[in-house]
Amino acid sequence: MNDSVKLWLDRAESSYKLGVVEKEDGIFYEDLCFQLQQACEKALKAVLIHFDIEPPKTHSFGILLQKIESKIEVPLNVKDVITLNSYAVQTRYPGDYVPVDEVEYLEIKEITEMVLDWVNVTITDRL
Repeated sequence: MNDSVKLWLDRAESSYKLGVVEKEDGIFYEDLCFQLQQACEKALKAVLIHFDIEPPKTHSFGILLQKIESKIEVPLNVKDVITLNSYAVQTRYPGDYVPVDEVEYLEIKEITEMVLDWVNVTITDRL
C-alpha cells in the first residue's frame, strides 16, 4: 500500500475513534458527528490517492464521489455519505441548526462504518 494512502487511512481511523468515544456530559453529538464526517472524508480521499487522483481540498462528498466514480463504481449505500456534508462545517460551531440527538448520531455512525468498510475492501482488493 502506498505510504500516502496508509497515512490517510490512519488519519481516517483516528477521526473515527474520536467520533465513537463514550458520550458523557460536556461532549456534544455534533462534535462526534464532525469526527465521523472527517473519518469518511479522509477515507474517500485515500481512495482517490490510491487511484492516483489528487484529492481536492473540499468537504463535499458529492465532489469526492464523482471523482472516485471516474475509476470505480460506488455502491448506493456508500453514497449515503452525502448526508454527512452538513457536519463538516455547519454543526461545528454554535448557530442556527437543530442539535443532533442520539438517534441521528447512531445513523451517522452506521453510515461511517459502512463507508470505512467499503474503502478498506476497495483499497485492499486492488493491491
